[in-house]
Amino acid sequence: MSADTGTATGTATGSEASRIHNIGYRSYDGVRLGRSYARRSLYSQSLRGAFGLGRSAKSKVLPMLLCGVMCLVALIIVAVAMAAPTMTKLPVRYTSFAIYLQAVIGLFVASQAPQSVSRDLRFKSVPLYFSRPIERVDYVLAKFGAMASALLVLTGLPLVILYVGALLAKFDFADQTKWFGQGMVSVALLSVLFAGLGLVVAALTPRRGFGVAAVIAVLTITYGAVSTVQGIAWTTGSTGAVSWLGLFSPITLIDGVQTAFLGATSAFPGGEGPGAAAGVVYLLVVLALVAGSYAVLMRRYRRVGL
Repeated sequence: MSADTGTATGTATGSEASRIHNIGYRSYDGVRLGRSYARRSLYSQSLRGAFGLGRSAKSKVLPMLLCGVMCLVALIIVAVAMAAPTMTKLPVRYTSFAIYLQAVIGLFVASQAPQSVSRDLRFKSVPLYFSRPIERVDYVLAKFGAMASALLVLTGLPLVILYVGALLAKFDFADQTKWFGQGMVSVALLSVLFAGLGLVVAALTPRRGFGVAAVIAVLTITYGAVSTVQGIAWTTGSTGAVSWLGLFSPITLIDGVQTAFLGATSAFPGGEGPGAAAGVVYLLVVLALVAGSYAVLMRRYRRVGL
């Protein structure tokens, strides 16, 4: 009898141990936000990350410092203009500001473009993005748009400071508004071009250090090399070659476009930028580089996504 009881007890114990409990899991029946929400979230995260927001305090130092340098230079220009009673306009044109501070802009791209894409490549997290309702085009557009927007903030905010300062100094409203608009168009084009080139270079390697060095070489060193060769061509009398040499550097491309179409003063030797015909070539090269950057990024992430 005890044996039978023991057997029954053991069976009951085993049955209790193997019982499946209903802990209340339910299927999700709410609104599914889909790809557009995921794309906006990735864009917002990448834009905030470009300035170190949402990251460690150390990550905020360099981007905020570079942004502060841009704004500080603008404030100094405004102070000089307001202190001189004989001035009727700012000492620096809106379209020239980014050209003069191209080294700061290049350093910003070199530091933040690898942060935006190289870490995803290094830690192989890109396939995780694509496992969600997000496609390759969404990832590329979000990263491209975020970097271009960050650069527009970096380059556009000083122009706003210059514009407000010019109005406070009671310079001509119509002229200042016109020149400010030209400057914003120029830096918008610069932001898209630099964002595309910076992301392409950074996406070629998962190593952030290599990406930083490569972006600096493409955006900053090329400007120094092209400017040097242009100076040599100018001093040796080959003035016709000066304009065409500007096609080989991103910042001189922007200089050529704004000189030809936005009434800017060229930073080329002698102050002679490309004419209207050459300006069309400059604009086509800029557009081709932007479209090519997008195409290269799409091809790059087709392979990575696998």
